[in-house]
Amino acid sequence: MATAEAADTQLMLGVGLIEKDTNGEVLWVWCYPRTTAALRSLLLRKCCLTQENALLHPFVFGQYRRTWFYITTVEVPDSSVLKKVTHFSIVLTAKDFNPEKYAAFTRILCRMYLKHGSPVKMMESYIAVLTKGVCQSEENGSFLSKDFDARKAYLAGSIKDIVSQFGMETIILHTALMLKKRIVAYHPKVEAVQEFTRTLPALVWHRQDWSILHSYVHLNADELDALQTCTGYVAGFVDVEVSHRVGLYDVFVNLAESEITIAPPAKEAMAMGKLHKEIGQLIVQSAEDPEKSDSQVIQDIALKTKEVLSSLAPLSEVSGAGGKLVLRVEALKQKRFPPATENFLYHLAAAERMLQT
Repeated sequence: MATAEAADTQLMLGVGLIEKDTNGEVLWVWCYPRTTAALRSLLLRKCCLTQENALLHPFVFGQYRRTWFYITTVEVPDSSVLKKVTHFSIVLTAKDFNPEKYAAFTRILCRMYLKHGSPVKMMESYIAVLTKGVCQSEENGSFLSKDFDARKAYLAGSIKDIVSQFGMETIILHTALMLKKRIVAYHPKVEAVQEFTRTLPALVWHRQDWSILHSYVHLNADELDALQTCTGYVAGFVDVEVSHRVGLYDVFVNLAESEITIAPPAKEAMAMGKLHKEIGQLIVQSAEDPEKSDSQVIQDIALKTKEVLSSLAPLSEVSGAGGKLVLRVEALKQKRFPPATENFLYHLAAAERMLQT
């Protein structure tokens, strides 16, 4: 148990403080232990304080080049010791995806800063969590790292809400994820984008891979370069201009209009057939069952996904010393599946790295 806790505490990378003063200036004022100029610039952009007339976003999160960021922003009340500050943001960077964990911790750090007006107490608490996985404070609340299991973070979104919005079209999202395609979602409200995008990786539960998630991306050259180094991803944007950047996506989801569009170059790989209809119906039936929780819906989809993946095994052979399964294309053709099914299984084998290279 001690080893597990030690591993958990090594997930945090740094803590920082951004302030907006009474003159309207936004400054990066403190960080521990240190951060790069590129990351500072990114975090200033993500923090809502730098945006003119922007609504206050209490909490945002995202990923940039394998570093997760979590930002809690508060307005400073008149009673605070911070007389020259109107708002501030606490930024945490980490190696893991766990919004609830870092939202809870940043809220405690915010309360400390409001009370003391100095980063010293924040740094002490950060070091306590980093080394022991816990910080305790009667007045500001206690935080225990091990209370926030990663699996809970994976299950926090609602698949049922997604199916309620998109119905049978949810199969497009499932297929895109299975084939490791690039999904871009747009909504003018960052909270809506984050809630939707964080849930999508659960549609391919067998991978349990949230590294594909980039829940808050700006149309910034450096961010887009970082995104395009990934083979497949789920990316969230609040700028409608992203809909015109067709080179960024295979599937575009306009959340505000409840529309899903497949980009022309991805249409062949994403061609739908009888198998897709069958999976789509299962997803809809499961999600519409009032007796089923979101985790039970995810389980139903995962079982069907496993069934589809297992159909590749008899069509494969072990190749090389590593015992890797490789699809035999002739065996796939001999099965005389409907064209859309054969096409899907071939592209699925490619996504699962089961093609001979």
